Amino acid sequence: MSENKYEVKEENQNAGEEENRKQENQEQENNAQESKNQQIKEMGQAVLNGNSRNHKVELLTIIGEVEGHESAPSHSKTTKYEHILPKLAIIEDDEEIEGLLILLNTVGGDVEAGLAIAEMIASLSIPTVSLVLGGGHSIGVPMAVSADYSFVVPSATMVIHPVRSNGMFIGVAQTYRNMEKIQDRITTFISGHSHMTQKRLEELMLDTSQLVKDVGTMLEGPEAVKEGLIDEVGGIREALGKLYELIEMQKKE
Repeated sequence: MSENKYEVKEENQNAGEEENRKQENQEQENNAQESKNQQIKEMGQAVLNGNSRNHKVELLTIIGEVEGHESAPSHSKTTKYEHILPKLAIIEDDEEIEGLLILLNTVGGDVEAGLAIAEMIASLSIPTVSLVLGGGHSIGVPMAVSADYSFVVPSATMVIHPVRSNGMFIGVAQTYRNMEKIQDRITTFISGHSHMTQKRLEELMLDTSQLVKDVGTMLEGPEAVKEGLIDEVGGIREALGKLYELIEMQKKE
């Protein structure tokens, strides 16, 4: 009789331990989901790992104004480069992440910050694909072409224009030469990561016939592809499909 009591007591104890383990696992899953939701809300970042191919892909969004050394107004939608640069370093260091998908809808912003992000994306060892949604203007252009392969939706636009500077010019000649050097850095990067020549970029930058009160060119999605700036017209399905293809190619190599 005592043996039966001991067996029942042991079974109840095991059942209690199993229930505790289930609760702990559920709490961990809830915390992980809450952390993921918070990351999407605050940073526009997420890990995509629900696909049938079991590829772990990092999602990175670049939206609004690219914020550099100076803070934008509090009411502005911004992408802060001090958030993006460490994130890209983490992505490179994480052996489980197999690819990066970049979604862009940006008006541009700080030149130095945008080029820094573009250079970081271009130097990643994992496959990268970008998708321009809405707009990829100004310094958003280098970031769009920094990926291994780029897409643009048909309704998106991309504005290419000369470098601008705010404030008073003390040394006009020196300031002009400095802006020329900055512009040369941008056009060199874009031409090196797309199918558009530096000469053609400069022609589009200096066009006076398109933009009212400004110099430059606005390219719609199909025009950006025709000019060789972006690789292909497509949406999220095509972008993810291409990224999976690049991941599998890298694995075979």
